[in-house]
Amino acid sequence: MLALTPQESANETGGDELDAGPRKGGAGTERLCVVTRAVKPVDELIRFVVGPDGVVPDLKRKLPGRGLWVTAERATLKDAVTRNVFARGFKREVRVTPELVDQTERLLIRSALDALAIAGKSGLVAAGFAKAEAAIARDSVVGLLHATDGGADGIAKLGGALRRRDDAEKVAVIKAFTTAQLDLALGRSNVVHAALLAGPANDTFLARFARLQRFRTGGTGQGGTGRDRN
Repeated sequence: MLALTPQESANETGGDELDAGPRKGGAGTERLCVVTRAVKPVDELIRFVVGPDGVVPDLKRKLPGRGLWVTAERATLKDAVTRNVFARGFKREVRVTPELVDQTERLLIRSALDALAIAGKSGLVAAGFAKAEAAIARDSVVGLLHATDGGADGIAKLGGALRRRDDAEKVAVIKAFTTAQLDLALGRSNVVHAALLAGPANDTFLARFARLQRFRTGGTGQGGTGRDRN
């Protein structure tokens, strides 16, 4: 008799959907999505726990209590709320508000902007049109930021400068945050454009931004033209 895969085993037995549920290997790097019933890498999921005010997202996977895992996509989480799968997964009545989806997105936004702030403090963000243009011309650039409320002329000019680079296709172009959000993250005023220089802090920012985009679109999270609704 052939052995069942973790997903097949969960479907056959109604296995535990919480932290002790299906996983591959001994590292615990995969969990069962309570909505899709698929076993996925934890990086493609968001953990939720029950707090004093009801179900809350645990992006860092460190909050106490047993966790329930949902595919990190807005549509899947909305489905989880609509179908009340949290009560089934936690095996008790729990408070889940319709705002859980937007709350999760706001936390993903904050996580990305916190990483951008660290990159800025590490000297890896060339903020302002002139500095961004100079960085594109001479530095190792991994990303280009444009505020969602920025002018089309500046975006077009920096886009032209970027296209002159041999590695232009590898540079992430991100238009997802307002000027106010960029100002707050980078600790300066009127940030409309910024170039991201190569370094570990920006690797972290790009990874967190990709997770945010994946949540919003259900896609790969690469590139980044999504507008920030918050």
